[in-house]
Amino acid sequence: MRRSVLRATTVLALAGLAVAGCGKSDNKAADAGATTVTIELTDDGCAPSPASVPAGAVTFKVVNVSASKVTEAELMREDTIMGEKENLTPGLSGSFSLKLSAGGYTVYCPNAKTEKTDFTVTGSGGGATQDPAVQAALDQATSGYKQYVIGEVDKLVPAAKKFTDAVRAGNMDQAKQLFAPARYYYEEVEPVAESFGDLDPQIDARADDVDDPAQWTGFHRIEKALWEDKSLAGMAPIADKLDADVAKLKEQVATATYQPAQLANGATELLNEVASSKITGEEDRYSHTDLSDFKANIAGGKAAYDLLVPALQKIDPTLASTVTQRFADVQDALAPYQQGGDVFVDYSTVGEDQRRVLTQKVDALAEPLSQVAAKVAG
Repeated sequence: MRRSVLRATTVLALAGLAVAGCGKSDNKAADAGATTVTIELTDDGCAPSPASVPAGAVTFKVVNVSASKVTEAELMREDTIMGEKENLTPGLSGSFSLKLSAGGYTVYCPNAKTEKTDFTVTGSGGGATQDPAVQAALDQATSGYKQYVIGEVDKLVPAAKKFTDAVRAGNMDQAKQLFAPARYYYEEVEPVAESFGDLDPQIDARADDVDDPAQWTGFHRIEKALWEDKSLAGMAPIADKLDADVAKLKEQVATATYQPAQLANGATELLNEVASSKITGEEDRYSHTDLSDFKANIAGGKAAYDLLVPALQKIDPTLASTVTQRFADVQDALAPYQQGGDVFVDYSTVGEDQRRVLTQKVDALAEPLSQVAAKVAG
């Protein structure tokens, strides 16, 4: 599951967004001109079919028919996670799309008997080229997203420092107040952090994401101390490490680059974050500040998507209109729970019927959003 495996350090020039859909079959994801690769998750492995494709737009369809130990597949180049589909329990499927250059890649499925399988991209080209006007819009989108990520991490650094200063001072009330505001900036760009090896687990792992409790660090370790343990004893070193890890994230995003499909994949991943851990209440299980994370995930996904809209309107205006409207629907559904500013109601007070409505809005957005990456991949 998410963050359960500590990944290797990434090669920054190739850094990509972690990719996930919302666990539904999305057969529309492969656009005309894209090569389709099927990856069936089994407990024995996850060999791609075909194992070699020409350079260009590629859509990976990941299916879990019956695997009990394997729930995700990643595409890696060297130590960089280019894309992934995770949280696929038996019966679920999903897809991600990328524009791939020639070279050797690896399909990795943690916990399988054979975890890694070679995947090859051949040829010297990159597949069909976009219309010049579309390509110009996509170039603006990727450069704009890089600046967006840098800007949000620049906000995260001081927000996290205020939080950790309160932790080191032993000020429980202030630390509680600063917990959700600090995490907000991280949740906006979390798919980027997930691509940087073990950085996301160090910053944002939950208790069940780590095998050794002594190695548990980050926001949620301090969250448990604040709300469940009701003591900040021993948390100063955890606060220090959180500051160091956030500073490392700032360094990483300064040189990271993205491709258009990765913006769309990242937006879809943020929807998956909402569906798999925010609506369930699993993420902020001690503080019940899940709705703040929910809003941040939606805001981050929309920021990535909005940058793609000028190009998508040229490629598929109907899809662009649908996704834009459904983002608005999700934001409208979330608004009643906001008490003022960025403060939300305690999520434990949100009933099952209310959560069901939020789920329906997220699902309605996830389906068309999952089609965008293939549209902009080339």
